[in-house]
Formats: sequence, C-alpha cells, structure tokens
Amino acid sequence: MLTLPRLILASTSPRRQQLMREAGFDFTVRSKNVAEDFPPDMPAADVPLFLAEKKAEALRSEIADEIVVAADTVVVVGSSILNKPQDEAEAHAMLRQLSGRMHEVITGVCVLSVTKKAVFSDLTEVYFKPLTDAEIRFYVAQHRPFDKAGAYGAQEWMGMVGVEKIVGSYFNVMGLPIHKVYEVLRNW
Repeated sequence: MLTLPRLILASTSPRRQQLMREAGFDFTVRSKNVAEDFPPDMPAADVPLFLAEKKAEALRSEIADEIVVAADTVVVVGSSILNKPQDEAEAHAMLRQLSGRMHEVITGVCVLSVTKKAVFSDLTEVYFKPLTDAEIRFYVAQHRPFDKAGAYGAQEWMGMVGVEKIVGSYFNVMGLPIHKVYEVLRNW
C-alpha cells in the first residue's frame, strides 16, 4: 500500500513479522545480537525505547537507502519489569505475579534511516483473571513462553482464557503497535 524504500525489520520475532506482513509491508529481516541491558535506575517506560533504539542503531552502519524498524516490548507489573523467562520456574512465577492483576505492556519502536530517526512507544493495560496453578502449568508446558516478555503471548491459549480486558492496542501486546508504525512510515 505504501511506497517506501526497502524496509528492514530488525527483529526475529514471528509475531512482529506477521504484523508487518499483514499491514502490507514488504521487508527483509536483519537483526544483530544486541545485549538487552539497560541502566538499573532507568524508568520502566523508557526501557523499551532505549532497547529499540539500541537495536536499530546496531544496523546503522549497514544501511544506505533502507529504513530500519526495530522494537522492544516490556511487561510492567507494579514497578517491576518482567522480561523473558529463563526457565519453567521463572515463567510460572511471572504468570503467578500477573494473575488477577492489571499490568502494562509497553513497546518501544525506533524507525531509522541514514538521515532520519523516529522513536516512539505505545502502552496497553492488560487485565488478567485469577489463574490456577494448573492453568499456569498447562500453559508453560504446552506453549513454552520463554521468548515472550511476561511469559505469555496474547495470541495464544493464555491470552484467550486468561486475559479479561485490554485497554489499548491488542497488537501492541503482541509486540508491535502496528498502527503507529504505519503512521510513522506513511509520513516518512
């Protein structure tokens, strides 16, 4: 739909790739292994912006007429950031922490070319029903959510049965506020 220079999606996330494709973007996937560390005193809302920009900047020296789109998503419950769980025990603990509570999903995006850069984020509130230990064990065993911030995918079983309400963009919870990405690229 949009006529743009070549797009590079700096993400191996199948969900981000799906959203970009379904929004009509033609792109190639190219990402660098970037350490997802951040200053410990950084406010939670700034972390995904910081990391998205870090991921995009890692490709800066390799682009000419391309546009890079990079993103990072964090789950924030209370004042804690829930990253990707390392194992089943950590995934179980994260889902127990989300059970019966509201949390925020914040995705930061960096769109970068040789001459321009836009960095923005989107925030969605997600309300979980109280979860049983059996539901959590089933989900972790069946879906192995170790590549997902907060240990769940909204598009998977846990999102279908565990999420009571979403205030904001569902696609942001999947990992990319595609409506905002589209607007930025449309005005590029």
